[in-house]
Amino acid sequence: MKRKILVTSALPYANGAIHLGHMVEHIQTDIWVRFQKMRGHECHSVCADDTHGTPIMLRAEKEGITPEQLIAGVAKEHVRDFEGFYVNYDNYGSTHSEENREFSYRIYNALKANGKIANRTISQLYDPQKNMFLPDRFVKGECPKCHSKDQYGDNCEVCGTTYSPTDLINPYSAVSGATPELRDSEHYFFKLGDCEAFLRGWTTGTATVNGGERPRLQEGAANKLNEWFEAGLNDWDISRDAPYFGFEIPDAPGKYFYVWLDAPVGYMASHKQLCQRLGLDFDSYWNKDSNAELYHHIGKDILYFHALFWPAMLEYAGYRTPTGINAHGFLTVDGQKMSKSRGTFITAESYLRHLNPEWLRYYFAAKLNSAIEDLDLNLDDFVARVNSDLIGKYVNIASRAAGFISKRFNNTLAADLGDAGPLAELQNAAEGIAAQWENREYSRAVRDIMALTDLVNQYVDAHKPWEIAKQEGQDAELQRVCSVLINAFRILTIYLKPVLPKLAADVEAFLNVGPLTWQDAGTLLTRHSINTYQHLMTRVDGKNIEAMIEENKQSLAPVAEVAKPDYEIPEIEPTISIDDFMKIDLRVAKIVDAKHVEGAEKLLQLTLDIGTETRNVFAGIKSAYKPEDLIGRHTVMVANLAPRKMKFGMSEGMVLAAGGDGGLYVLTPDLGAKPGMRVK
Repeated sequence: MKRKILVTSALPYANGAIHLGHMVEHIQTDIWVRFQKMRGHECHSVCADDTHGTPIMLRAEKEGITPEQLIAGVAKEHVRDFEGFYVNYDNYGSTHSEENREFSYRIYNALKANGKIANRTISQLYDPQKNMFLPDRFVKGECPKCHSKDQYGDNCEVCGTTYSPTDLINPYSAVSGATPELRDSEHYFFKLGDCEAFLRGWTTGTATVNGGERPRLQEGAANKLNEWFEAGLNDWDISRDAPYFGFEIPDAPGKYFYVWLDAPVGYMASHKQLCQRLGLDFDSYWNKDSNAELYHHIGKDILYFHALFWPAMLEYAGYRTPTGINAHGFLTVDGQKMSKSRGTFITAESYLRHLNPEWLRYYFAAKLNSAIEDLDLNLDDFVARVNSDLIGKYVNIASRAAGFISKRFNNTLAADLGDAGPLAELQNAAEGIAAQWENREYSRAVRDIMALTDLVNQYVDAHKPWEIAKQEGQDAELQRVCSVLINAFRILTIYLKPVLPKLAADVEAFLNVGPLTWQDAGTLLTRHSINTYQHLMTRVDGKNIEAMIEENKQSLAPVAEVAKPDYEIPEIEPTISIDDFMKIDLRVAKIVDAKHVEGAEKLLQLTLDIGTETRNVFAGIKSAYKPEDLIGRHTVMVANLAPRKMKFGMSEGMVLAAGGDGGLYVLTPDLGAKPGMRVK
């Protein structure tokens, strides 16, 4: 049954280069789309650059160009990198397009007519040095829930909580470093809380796909959304004040759509451009009664926007909602977060200067599955897997057989394959491997294909064509065995074609056949003329990886000037030995009670749980904290400090705090630390 499918990838932001972390998603998407096209389905993929927002405006200002000039140059670089990795979008657009403006206005007006837009005056953080209201991502501070430092103003990257920038503790401007001021401004909100009943049903529901039912979300995604439901859905601020690069809100001069409103609308705009170019019916994909399938491939960090805001916007604006949202994890390199200092924050451009893009496509495919799991690019494993699987197992099949067909049989395959060895098993695997690609279980598909490759190589070792070639009167057998191997190589190429499109095209030229489809796995080539074999792929050379890593290494020196601190930094105390330090027993403590101390100007009385006991501590932090704000928090205390008898009672330790006359800040351990744990 022919399916009608539209697939998107998350829009890369037009403020930086494409790196290998981006390529996980775009390669994953491209493999799935190529597979669907091989199956004969009407499948299109679209993407675009995400071009609006304050970062674009500020970077353009710094470079002395217009935002339009900036995004035009970045778009060329992004398209170049995607094409370099054979990621083939049917249309690649921009959110700064008239199509996107039209759809953004249409959706906003429909939501407003549906009672889902509210406006009210809010207190917003303002940078007094830059004379601008600060967007969420340009305010940083301490997460109000888990107390992680240096978190953005819209959500915490540690615990995933979303909040308002004004909820941050000790906020500062990421533009100038200044302490922001609260100023009033009228803003427009999407009433997400009003959509909760719909969203609870949608996120746990299924969609009809090819006659069956599939969950719209992965299990891990549905579980995460349930946490957000339990925490409560807040109204979503969809407006920003001038100056801002984006679309001005209709009938609201000086107010602009927040970038996250028009960014997903960019999927529709890019698809509209494709439909106009190819003469497709746009409405048949986006109307509520559409029978087309719509899939979004995204990173797990933007699940909130795609699984809550986006379907709610579509539903209440009168459009269909996605068939499925497929989230993936982050990329690590050699088990660690990508690092500029180590050279493992690798740009797509630098990779392409040193290494074959299909090596990475294959390696990612061999590691990806349908779950929301991080993927590790282990460089030693990368070299070993590519050299073993692609060169030693797969390509080796063709190289062992093609020479005999060319030299001894005028490039013509045998008319009769006789005992076709592993061919029947290879053909019978077609639907099983197709199911793995369909369900995005890429690693299982690769594993199954490589098992078939091992089977073919066992056939090679058992029949030894190089030995048959030495025997008189065995020409027919030699031609037959080598023709079986060429056919096996062709079937394996069909199964790998979604991953290795360039190599597959080279194989098609070698085999003298048209573009291979999935159905071609059910046929065999006999009495067929092939072309002379040309080497298809080289081995990975570790020196090229070393050169790539070296190229990507960057100094740890800051790339931009940061504001000088507006506080006094005391001199470092004289050096102590490690033995001196080890005498101090620092423990994680939970503040189970806090209260004022009668007659004391600076002290609060804290009751600290350190796992095995509670301690009474008097701390001089009254000027900075209310007692009720401290209860339930974790901090760090000196546990082996001799008790000190004070006027108000016995103090059995000391809590750690930073600061001085300019303010006091009680130290908080990272999320997950438990009372009694030792700080080392």
